[in-house]
Amino acid sequence: MGKWFMTLLYLAVSVFLTRLIPFSSFFRNLDTMMHEFSHALTALLLSGQVLGIELHSDHSGVTYTRLASSWSSLPVSMSGYIGASLFSLLLFALHRRQAQRLGLALIVAVAALMLILFVHGGFGMAWLAVFIALTGTMLFLGPKIRSFYYLLLAFLTLEESALGPISLALTALGSPSSAGDATNLANATGVPAVFWALLFVLVSLACATRSLQLFLRGRKEDKAYGR
Repeated sequence: MGKWFMTLLYLAVSVFLTRLIPFSSFFRNLDTMMHEFSHALTALLLSGQVLGIELHSDHSGVTYTRLASSWSSLPVSMSGYIGASLFSLLLFALHRRQAQRLGLALIVAVAALMLILFVHGGFGMAWLAVFIALTGTMLFLGPKIRSFYYLLLAFLTLEESALGPISLALTALGSPSSAGDATNLANATGVPAVFWALLFVLVSLACATRSLQLFLRGRKEDKAYGR
C-alpha cells in the first residue's frame, strides 16, 4: 500500500506540473490512441474486423468492430485500459535502456497504422497527421530535445493511463450503465461494472508503480555515474 500511495503522490505532482506545459492537452491523446489501438489489435488477433476508430478532442475515443464470436467481446473490452497501461510501462522500460529513439519510432508506427487503416475523418485524422509529423521530426533532433519530448509523452501517457480507470471507477459507482468498457463487460458477464473498473485501476497502478521505479532507478544511476 505504501508503494501505491507514493505512486498516487507522484502522479498528482506530475499532473500538476505537466498542466503547466503549453499544449500538453494535445499530447494526452496519445493514451487515447493506444487505448483504441489495443481494442483494434485484440479484435484482429481474434479474427474480428475493425470497422473504424474515432478519436475526439476531449481525449475520448470509440472503436467499432465486428467480432467473430460473442466471447471475443471480453478480451476486446478488457484490452483498452490494460493495453494503454502496459504501453506506458513499455515507454519507461525503453527510457531505462536509453532507447528513446526506438520508443518514438514505435509511437510513429502505431499512429501511422491508425491513420492508414482505421481513422479516416474528423479530429482524429487531423490530430494523427500533426502528431506523426511532430514526433517523426523529433527522431532527427538532438538527444536532449528528443529525451525531453520522449519523457513528456511518457509521463502524460502514465498520467492518463492511471487517471482514466480511476475516473471510470467513479462513473461505474454512480452510473453503472455509462461506464464504457466496464459496462460492456458487465453486460457480457453479469459481473458489476464497478468490479471491472476497479480491476483496471489495479492494473494501471501496478504499471504506474513499476514505471516510476524504472524512472527513479535510472535517475539514481545517472547521478552515480555522473551522466
